[in-house]
Order: sequence, then structure tokens, then C-alpha cells
Amino acid sequence: MATVSKQASSDIPVPEKKRHKLKLPNTELAIKLSAVIPFFLFGLYLQTVVPSTEIGWVSMFLLLTIYLFVFEVVAVDVAAVSIMVLLGLTALLAPLMGLTHGLVDNQHLFDGFSSNAVISIIAVMIIGAGLDKTGLMSSVASFILRVGGSNEKRVVPIISSTVGIISSFMQNVGAAALFLPVVSRISARSGLHMSRLLMPMGFCAILGGTMTMVGSSPLILLNDLIQTSNKALSADQQMEAWSLFSVTPIGLVMVTVGILYFMVAGKYVLPSQNSSTNSNSGTTMRYFQNVYGLDYELFEIYVPAKSSLIHKVLDDVELVDKIRVIASHTGDSTRIGPGGIARDTAIGAGTSLGILASPSNLLAFVDKYGVELKTQIEKFAESLSAAKSGIAEIVIPPSSTLVGQSARDVWMRKVYGIAMVALHRTGETMREGDGIRDVPLQAGDTLVVHTTWDALHRLRNDKNFVIITTEYPHEELRPHKVGWAGIFFSIALGLVLFSDIRLSVALLTGAVGMILSGVLKVDEAYQAVSWKTVFLLASLIPLGLAVETSGTARWIAEQVLLVVGDMPGWVIQTAVAILATFFTLVMSNVGATVLLVPLAVNIAIGVGENPAMFALTVALATSNSFLIPTHQVNALIMGPAGYRVPDFIRAGSIMTILFLVVLITMMNIIF
Repeated sequence: MATVSKQASSDIPVPEKKRHKLKLPNTELAIKLSAVIPFFLFGLYLQTVVPSTEIGWVSMFLLLTIYLFVFEVVAVDVAAVSIMVLLGLTALLAPLMGLTHGLVDNQHLFDGFSSNAVISIIAVMIIGAGLDKTGLMSSVASFILRVGGSNEKRVVPIISSTVGIISSFMQNVGAAALFLPVVSRISARSGLHMSRLLMPMGFCAILGGTMTMVGSSPLILLNDLIQTSNKALSADQQMEAWSLFSVTPIGLVMVTVGILYFMVAGKYVLPSQNSSTNSNSGTTMRYFQNVYGLDYELFEIYVPAKSSLIHKVLDDVELVDKIRVIASHTGDSTRIGPGGIARDTAIGAGTSLGILASPSNLLAFVDKYGVELKTQIEKFAESLSAAKSGIAEIVIPPSSTLVGQSARDVWMRKVYGIAMVALHRTGETMREGDGIRDVPLQAGDTLVVHTTWDALHRLRNDKNFVIITTEYPHEELRPHKVGWAGIFFSIALGLVLFSDIRLSVALLTGAVGMILSGVLKVDEAYQAVSWKTVFLLASLIPLGLAVETSGTARWIAEQVLLVVGDMPGWVIQTAVAILATFFTLVMSNVGATVLLVPLAVNIAIGVGENPAMFALTVALATSNSFLIPTHQVNALIMGPAGYRVPDFIRAGSIMTILFLVVLITMMNIIF
């Protein structure tokens, strides 16, 4: 008998699929790549309007990178690597380009792969995987599901606000990586697609970095830059250092606005994905419908105080009403799996039941007993999710001690945790209502059952059954290692918060500790790293270096500030914020801060504004990085959620404007 995975994969003929992949995309790619030629010509034109040839070529590469990202000519990581290679080749082509040397020193071309940011990302991914392996992240996901259920408008604020608060005291990419496995589990158990959850979480992780002066690298760096600037200022122009919570009111409003934005506009700006992240769920159900003719669906009903179902036991209703109860919930207790429910389980008022039945039989059951049919799975969002349970095939072998006994005789649901919904024998399928639990089992019988995956995993070693379904979620958790995971996570967090040690070293201490203590195997650590994210960020660092060292960034800043120099103070402050926003999209936020803070201070003094406020504007605006996935957090969530650059542009453009409005408004109100 075919397994579920084979059935699913046979829907599309492989040769035809391959031919499709080899046809149109190549033509489309050639058209998109041909657009690179105008950028080369534009680079030649820039030589006539910029102060130096070097600035002209760097500006061309900058615009080319943005083009490749926005129109997705190739995958973003491939685009980033390509730009890095082209920058390296400028050392060879320098005479032809009118340069004395390459735009980036080839000795430093690959420094991004050993950079503090990239190594830190690798470390936090491993730490997050280690915490997830102990089951800790699963517990957090379970708590959020209990509070928020499977309702997107309840789950998103809980996740986003939690991550926002955490990221105010640790690096935002660390907070995002820590919650990535939590969101993955919530997605699998609630049916909400990852694309509906990860972008709100990621954006709020970035926004949370504006809540304290240790929430982001630019804010940590700001006071040092202020002290440096003070050396060149007169006594009456000296700036005071900002305290830890100086920016907290601004950050709180930022996070709140971010959450409200996705609650109100999420259905319009987030990718529209109606299917669960676990697509095997629908495929599996279709498989059993096609093979066995089962039109069963999963329902949740609530038993009110006036229902005639009260005081009845499951055996009184299941056979007669052709339904199958697979879970029950009363108070804070959910009963499912081995030892959970049995045919003598009594039904009380206030009980919720998880039922597997055909829609027609279920509706008749609801009308007959006066129970409430829920529009979606609520109480069992986690326990009956595709990640925790489902329908499986089990065969009775000739050596089974169950041959000759019925499911009723052995109390199959209670003892083994498998609720039989169909029995297939010699080409005939008996269903619920046909008395299948009273039929003596024979060798070769195929049982279609609903079970938890944990129970099915345990039955693999039971000689009474042969498990046919193999494609189901099961993993090796190590709850006994939660202590070690907590210790090394605490060590890493403590080093980040209370020491001056380099961030990457602090985080790698926790990551290596988890491997050495057995929380993670080394192969699992490698698998935990999103190498697409690593190559994307590491390959962009040389471009940022070229923008900064060539004088391109300073030239652009000076041109913008020349235009707004005679305007009101708040307009100039807005221009500084917009400038910082632009630079943080194409270079490191630290580099943008170092470059722009001295310029902003001088501009503020020149127009009679508060230089400390302008410096803070720069440090905060470098967190306004939502338009394209160049920020570490955006790069981190891009792969798991299947986001494309247009997804970030659609959601991030509005968020960018909201950020600027809140930033300028709050700063002028508070300061």
C-alpha cells in the first residue's frame, strides 16, 4: 500500500515539472539581467557629476544592488554574493574604470564572514535551536496558544510584544532568533502560516531595540560619539550623555504602533497564505478520502448546561450518531492519547469535545443534543494540530496477539491511544457506524486511526502492529538537558548585558556550551544555521565598506542637507532621520551612525537646534530598516517564512513612514 508521501508526490509528473522549470524563467532572467547594462552606462554618467570617479562607481553598485533586490532578478543571497565578487574584480579592472585601486581591498573582501554581526547571528541560531531541543520553546508556544488560541489578532500581539520587550535588553536579532522556533511551533499547531507571524515579530524585534539605550548597537555607541563630539565644542554647546531609559517612551510608542499596524493592516500588507505551514495535513486527509472514501473532518463542540448529552458516556453516542470522539477538555485538563479517553468516559456540562466525523453526521449530532459547534478549533488548537496528531494507517500482522479480538475487547483507544475510524479488509472499507469496534481483527487488516504522533512513535516497537504511515512529525527532544541549556543561555545573556566582551564571543560561549553539554549534537548545530542568511549579510558588508570609505555616504549626506539647510528645525531633523534610514538599508547601522552623528551635530548647531537630540535622531533612525531584507532580523526571517523582497516593500514602506512620524513627533513632544 502506498504511503502518504508517495501519494502526494505522484500528483505532478516529474518530467513535465522539470520542463516547466527550464523554459520561461530563463527567458525572463535574461530580460532582467539585460537591465544591468543601463546601470553600467549610468555609472559612466555619474563620473561627470560626482566629486570623484570612485564615488561614481560605488553609487552605481549601490543602485544595482537595490535593483537586484527589488526586482528579484536572482535570489537575494545570490545577488549579494554577485555584488561582492564584482567589487573584488574592480581590483583587476581598476585601470579600465579610471581607478587607481579597487573599490574594496581584496585582503578585506571576505571580512564579512568573520564579522561580529554574522558570527553573532550564527551563535544565536544555535542557542535558539538548543533551547528548542529541550522542549522549552515548545512550552512557551503552548502557553501562547492557550492565551491566544489560533486567532491571528490575538497571537500576533502576544508574540510581538514579548519579542519587543526582550529585544530592548538584548540584540534584536538574538530576540528574533530565540523566538523563531516558538513561532514555527505556533504556526504548525494553530494553522496560521509563518508568513502571517514572522514579519510582525521581526519588525517588533527591531522596534524593541529603541526602548533602551542598550537595545541596539547605534544607541550603545551614541554616548561615546557624543563624548567625542564634545571635545570639539565650546562649553555652552556641550551635550550630556543619555541615560538608560531616556528613549523608553519613544520605544514603547514605536512597539505599540507596530503591533497596531499589523492588527489593523496585516490582512492587506502581509502575504496572503490561507494554508497551514504543514501542508502535509491537507494532503494526508485527501489521501484517506481518495483511498478509503472517508469524508471526515475535525470539529470542536461545546456541551452547554442544558444539553441532553450531559451524563451520557461516549459508548452511548458514537456508534448511533456515527461520530468519533478523539479528545476532551474540561476545566484546565485536556485528555487525549493513551489513558486519555475511553468508551465509558462520561460527558459533563462545560466539556469541549474534539470530534472526527463527516460534516452531515456532525450537524445532525449538534441538532440532536443541543451542543455548540465552534467555528474553529480552539481548546485543541495545539493537541489536535497537524504537528501533534493526525490520521495514520496501521496493519495487523499475523503474529499479533490482537488477532481474533476486537478493538472493544482490548480497549484500543484507551490502552494504545489510537481511535479507529475505519477498517479496511479484502478491498472493503467499514466506517464509523458499521460496528467496526466489535469486529474481530484478522491478519492483514488495515486500521485507519486517529492518534497522537507520540503514541504512534511508541507503537513502532509494538509487535502487535505494523506502522504504515511513516511521514509524520516526530523528533528527539532532550528535556533532561533543559538545565544545561538554561545555564549556557544565562551565561551568554549575562556576558552580553554585564560585560564589555565582544558580542560574538559572548554568544558563541553559549552556543559552544550547548554543544559540549549535549544539548545539541554538532550536526544539529550546523543544521540550525540559516546559511542563506549568513551569505546574504556577509556579502553585503563589503558594499557598506565601499560606501563609507569612498566618501559616497558623506557626499550623499552633504547634498541632502544642503537642500534642507534653510528650513524649519523639525524639517531638518526629519531630513536627518530619512538620511539615516536610507544609509541603514545599504550599510551597517553602526557605520551609518558613526558617519551621520558628527554631521547631524554640526547641522543642529548651525541652525540653532539641540545637537544631542539630532544625534539621538540618527541613532534611533538607523533602526528604521524595514524596506528590504538587509537588516539582520529581516534576513533571518526571510527564508523560514518564504518572504520575497516585494513582501518587505509592501509592509515595510508603510512601517517606515509610521516610524518617521512617531520618531519626530515623540522626540519633539518629550525633548
